[in-house]
Amino acid sequence: MSLASRSRRSAPLVALTAGEPAGIGPDLCVLAARRSLPCRLVVLADRELLAQRAQMLGVPLKLPDFDEAGDLHGYPAVLHHPLAAAVIPGKATPENVPYVLALLRTAVNGCLRGRFDALVTAPVHKGVVNDAGIPFTGHTELLAELTGARTVVMLLVGAGMRVALATTHLPLRRVADAITHESLEATIRVLRRDLQQRFGLRAPRILVAGLNPHAGEGGHLGREELDVIAPVLNRLRSEGFDLEGPLPADTLFNPAVLARGDCVLAMYHDQGLPVLKHASFGAGVNVTLGLPIIRTSVDHGTALERAGSGDVEVGSLVAAIELATQLASTERADAAE
Repeated sequence: MSLASRSRRSAPLVALTAGEPAGIGPDLCVLAARRSLPCRLVVLADRELLAQRAQMLGVPLKLPDFDEAGDLHGYPAVLHHPLAAAVIPGKATPENVPYVLALLRTAVNGCLRGRFDALVTAPVHKGVVNDAGIPFTGHTELLAELTGARTVVMLLVGAGMRVALATTHLPLRRVADAITHESLEATIRVLRRDLQQRFGLRAPRILVAGLNPHAGEGGHLGREELDVIAPVLNRLRSEGFDLEGPLPADTLFNPAVLARGDCVLAMYHDQGLPVLKHASFGAGVNVTLGLPIIRTSVDHGTALERAGSGDVEVGSLVAAIELATQLASTERADAAE
């Protein structure tokens, strides 16, 4: 066996779910499969959907079927799941929601059984899933349910930043009530553990944002910092956690402040992610911490209006595949020690 063959055989096997079939997920899978990647890649999708999208994009594509016996010839490969209904690019339909969820269940089960080393997900359309009568707030929450994870944390990586969220897809009026002593402590424990175990940071320093303007201004602009956030941080500091905060969010993302930490913990979705996405959109990666599996994703949505047009950027998906490969390789190395 050649050195290249041995290297390919030892590379992590990454499962890529194609996401919403009427969006740009299939386009991205087609384009990513043509890239030189550091892993073995299996795309979970309808075979004909990928072929049709490749034809629309005007690119040649040959994806052999995934070999259940583990034969590594011909990667990237496709693990075929049939669509429930015909797809018109740009027009999502609830009829294909079972297909979308089946891709995720198959990929998660494969990761849990050790069949795949990591999972990368193309975007799904939350509204269409809910239109199908299935309560759905996002990949993060569904993956927690499928894996039995008690606490999961959304982490975005890009432009040299790591930004985690204390709450995820919640209406703004519900955020304050969702930040409790118990939930915040659990989030910080998961964040610190995975920064250590998956990102190799022996003693991560976490910069924690306040919830209110000016971090509450001593209680004059809200008491969540005094009553919840600061007590949790103090308790965890007594256990050796390296935490700074609560910090005013409007100055936290100053480069001089960011340089003091390894990760930012924002209190809600639109507090932390606009800054990171402004700096790295198209190359950022969404990582779900707290799962028993490795999962990364793109930093954008389904972009229905661009499906099949060729007006798509594959950078975020490639970055997600590369980071998933890196995390899987680190996990393998740790397991071998």
